[in-house]
Amino acid sequence: MPHTQRPIDDAETLGTLEALWAMDHGLQSISRAMHTHLGVTGPQRFVLRVVGASPGLTAGALARTLHDHPSTLTAMLKRLVSLDLVTREGDPLDQRRVRLRLTPTGERLDQLREGTAEAAVRSTLAMVSDEDAATFRRVLGLLADQLERTAQEIPGTSP
Repeated sequence: MPHTQRPIDDAETLGTLEALWAMDHGLQSISRAMHTHLGVTGPQRFVLRVVGASPGLTAGALARTLHDHPSTLTAMLKRLVSLDLVTREGDPLDQRRVRLRLTPTGERLDQLREGTAEAAVRSTLAMVSDEDAATFRRVLGLLADQLERTAQEIPGTSP
């Protein structure tokens, strides 16, 4: 989608970064609170929600959904398995592939709707128009893509 470039001053850039850092801090805070009260962090709960929405999802598909490398998820999946929240099953058609499913305990945790990061997101989105929410998601997506491209342009870094 073509878009026009407009001049951006440092105040707007830094103000936006300040808001993003505040959001990151909020995500870290709710993640710690969720770990204390629910036994899982925010990222772990997000994995439970994604697997709960797509039972039998492969680890590779989960990694793509999370925009991460499958090896990065290995430790988190092991932890979720050890907590009896997720099962890893071999794919009957391809034993190299692992299928993920929630256990009954994982399903109960997936059903929670209060005291979670997504509860905060849901209540915030309810305060804005559908158009503003769509614009917010679009801008976050553009920013994520630009951050990834910029990181790849830095010498000595790898994708």
